[in-house]
Amino acid sequence: MQTVELTEPGVFEHRERDRPDPEPGELLVRTTHVGICGSDVHYYEHGRIGDYVVEDPLILGHESAGEVAAVGEGVTGFEPGDEVTLEPGVPCGECARCRAGEYNLCPDVEFMATPPDHGAFAEYVAWDADFAYRLPENVSTRAGALCEPLSVAIHATRRADVELGDSVLVSGAGPIGMLVGEAVRAAGAGSVLVSDVVGTKLERAEAYGATATVNVADESLAEAVDDFTDGEGVDVVIEASGAAASIESTVDVVRRGGTVVCIGLSAEDEIPVETNEIVDKELDFKGSFRFRNTYDDAVSLLERGAVDVERIIDFEMPMSDLTAAFERATEPDVVKGMVTVGE
Repeated sequence: MQTVELTEPGVFEHRERDRPDPEPGELLVRTTHVGICGSDVHYYEHGRIGDYVVEDPLILGHESAGEVAAVGEGVTGFEPGDEVTLEPGVPCGECARCRAGEYNLCPDVEFMATPPDHGAFAEYVAWDADFAYRLPENVSTRAGALCEPLSVAIHATRRADVELGDSVLVSGAGPIGMLVGEAVRAAGAGSVLVSDVVGTKLERAEAYGATATVNVADESLAEAVDDFTDGEGVDVVIEASGAAASIESTVDVVRRGGTVVCIGLSAEDEIPVETNEIVDKELDFKGSFRFRNTYDDAVSLLERGAVDVERIIDFEMPMSDLTAAFERATEPDVVKGMVTVGE
């Protein structure tokens, strides 16, 4: 089978590998669509993310969907030809966090495209059937591949305890921020303010249903939130940009008793946050890491048309042009690139 492997920063090599056979409990999936994630781009540009370093050739891609090609021993509920989306993390199932149901925090998780685990820029992937989800007839594998970023958004929305009528500030209009906007509206948010520094992304956010937007390169976020909430502050802030200034501002723009959830990973290890404000305002200040128990709900949202993930896609290119696709994905006005695999 054909694969594309990152061999050093900025260098992809097309290689032939043996097609895997599904082990007991696994599916063999013929990959059809893979989204390009910001983490993929970071590995491509820098060869590492924090302590995760690409030391050996690595197949990137963890937003994937395709068609079942073969079913491993002991697997029920799937047949060849079924279209599925793959949850990219398989936890150990035995550690304290897994036993507590918090499997996204498993320290021994096998996660696609995170060294040393290969991802989905390959014609076939063998994957644990417990982390494969059948797609309904009205949901394409193109949309199914984006169940992964949608799951990030769903998990953050749950961490924020978004309730009916809540006002929400979404900081960052990249793919996660866009899908957070969709997820909080599906959860019943009454109004959504989106901030970013790229005007074209903010225009798209409004077209996709944001109540209002603010370009923080030109305007004061605090003043925009005051106008948006009549001086009360938003009920919830979901920080999806990772920008230091944005993270610092979260405690200033959320109301007393409100909630801040940080998804975006910052390039800086330490960012000053006013802890006295957190205490004085009695804020819930939370992190949100990947997702757990979200894929069934993500598929359901797509099936019901409650969320439209395909509209965040800017372009679609074949895996044979993966270098060009990654270069295009780095352009500042691009939200999401999609890669087609195989014929």
